[in-house]
Amino acid sequence: MRVRNKYRKPTAFPCNAGIRCSMSVVVWSLVGFVLMIQLYSLVSHRNAVHKDIQLHMSRHPLVRELEQVEEENIQIPPPRGKRSPRAAKRRPKRTTTLIDEFLDENSQLRHVFFPGMKIAVDPTKDAGNDTYYYQPGKIWLDTEGNPIQAHGGGILYEERSSTYYWYGEYKDGPTYHAHKKGAARWFLSSMTLDRFENTNFVAVYEFSLKKVGVMKFLYHVCICILSSHVAPEVDIIGVGCYSSKDLWTWKNEGIVLSAEETNETHDLHKSNVLERPKVVYNEKTGKYVMWMHIDDTNYTKASVGIAISDYPTGPFEYLGSQRPHGYDSRDMTIFKDDDGVAYIIYSSDDNSELHIGPLTEDYLDVKPEMRRILVGQHREAPALFKYQGTYYMITSGCTGWAPNEALAHAAESIMGPWETMGNPCVGGNKMFRLATFFAQSTFVIPLPGIPGSYIFMADRWNPADLRDSRYVWLPLIVGGPADRPLEFNFGFPLWPRVSIYWHRKWRLPIRWRASN
Repeated sequence: MRVRNKYRKPTAFPCNAGIRCSMSVVVWSLVGFVLMIQLYSLVSHRNAVHKDIQLHMSRHPLVRELEQVEEENIQIPPPRGKRSPRAAKRRPKRTTTLIDEFLDENSQLRHVFFPGMKIAVDPTKDAGNDTYYYQPGKIWLDTEGNPIQAHGGGILYEERSSTYYWYGEYKDGPTYHAHKKGAARWFLSSMTLDRFENTNFVAVYEFSLKKVGVMKFLYHVCICILSSHVAPEVDIIGVGCYSSKDLWTWKNEGIVLSAEETNETHDLHKSNVLERPKVVYNEKTGKYVMWMHIDDTNYTKASVGIAISDYPTGPFEYLGSQRPHGYDSRDMTIFKDDDGVAYIIYSSDDNSELHIGPLTEDYLDVKPEMRRILVGQHREAPALFKYQGTYYMITSGCTGWAPNEALAHAAESIMGPWETMGNPCVGGNKMFRLATFFAQSTFVIPLPGIPGSYIFMADRWNPADLRDSRYVWLPLIVGGPADRPLEFNFGFPLWPRVSIYWHRKWRLPIRWRASN
């Protein structure tokens, strides 16, 4: 017979076995130990970031000028004309926003977003105190006195000649508007179904991406009929190239990749679409390689094109197009890493996600390896750069010609995982920041000699006249803690904040210009 021990004292733990209690203590001790290590690593990383910022600022005090915050105060004008007395009985109209004014070619604020030729940035004239100043949104002239045509482009720096080459879409042609309300390509700002009759089916598709159903089916039925009638288009002319020693004075090197005039089956036939050309140099082959978005007028081809040249100023030979990794590809960019490996990053799956993968050693094809990133976030216009071993990326939302909020992302490996850091825009006003200063990202230029400092390149699209689209170049600084919690898993590190500062007028530090 088993006798109960009357002298046994109750334990402090609600358990029947000492072994189980001991295991609980061990487990919780390990958890506490791991938490302490993680907290220590986070604090150490933050201190390292803070120390790096102090070192950065002490070495380059002139950078502080670029980090000054400028505000904008723009008042929306009252509605033109008088409203009918019957209007009071109707449903109230949606409040006009700055984005509405931006898209309205008859807006009283048109001069704010698209200043006239009289105040253009002209390097051929003695501008006095305005020399070397970037003035975002103003017409920018080349050394021949003509507006620069390099939209959606990127920069290649050739070390041998210490020369920058700017490649972009040459859009110096008329913009076609077959649809009287077609002020946007796949435009959707705040679409609701009760406003369906006032827009176009292609716009509705952007809304239906998040609500798969009848509307998405309707898009597929109507796209072939309506797409060519709702989008502002410019015939392909080619890829323009400009050269500069100082990133401000640009010489026109001509069209380095020309359109095909007669062969309608050619990718570069003038009726098709060529966007976002990027050029990288391959040291192993000695070739300059251009990648670009190639599409038809309905945006259903969704491919990338490849061209090569022996010289940065061309001419480039077109090799053909493909769908990278077998997926649709629209807005894209090319990033060349420090080890010489080049990567392609492109919007895919109806712009709902980004794909990234390495190119082959000759940069003429993609390798099989590919990662899907920012899945379901509907981002496009990627612009990548690297700082102290960390990869950063600026992306745009998918609202066509209408501006939207930029987001900054970071990763320890270019193949991911990528974490979203938030809106990098600083200054202007709230709407300026939410609209990325009424521009869309295209490229980020590193500034040698000023660690953590870059130039953010963006396009201010003018859907009413695409050749009059403007350039928004602004200082981008890496430094300081993130302004909102990161979307990270347990154990992810903290990265310094990415900031794009708004300035009506700014220039690079004199010491940088002197050293270049």
